[in-house]
Amino acid sequence: MRRRDLLSALAVASLAGASLAGAAKAEDKKKGGGKGYLPFTTLTAMIVRPNGERGVLTVEAGIDTPDPALLPRVMELTPRLRDAYTSSLQILGANLRPGQAPDLDQLEARLQADTDRVVGRPGARILLGTTLVN
Repeated sequence: MRRRDLLSALAVASLAGASLAGAAKAEDKKKGGGKGYLPFTTLTAMIVRPNGERGVLTVEAGIDTPDPALLPRVMELTPRLRDAYTSSLQILGANLRPGQAPDLDQLEARLQADTDRVVGRPGARILLGTTLVN
């Protein structure tokens, strides 16, 4: 009977240890993109499709800030950055001809200019992810 109690106690202890180890690994795991990466929720703008209907231009983006001293400022300015990005994306979408693909180099240059203007100094870099036209 005592052997059964001992085996039960060992099983419970091993499960508790495994769950603590899993929790420690989850805390050590960094978010995607690195410590200085700040992802944005999807940015969207309206476009006109070739058949004349409305479509959506969707862009996933984030900011890479290698300077740890600049990261809190970028995080603080996130709403203003998002507003600037959305405005630039809407202008780009409004100027697209129906059926024309967006120029991603031009989009990246506009968004980087917005980043530098809002943050007030260089050091934060816009990174474009998936860009979809629907």
